[in-house]
Amino acid sequence: MRIEFDERKCVAAGQCGMAAPDVFDQRDVDGVAIVLDREPGPEHHDAVRDAAAVCPAAAIRLVQA
Repeated sequence: MRIEFDERKCVAAGQCGMAAPDVFDQRDVDGVAIVLDREPGPEHHDAVRDAAAVCPAAAIRLVQA
């Protein structure tokens, strides 16, 4: 799985960081999400799918590798 993230769409809701804290974080300055691992291991896939599903701006796209 590879994560594609559109920073311009991000509304800094923080839902991704709550759903998958090992993969997403937020910038202190403006709260925009940061992808910590663009190709997370299988142990994170369910959480990353949840993060993409709850993103209110649809800024996270998952690509199967």
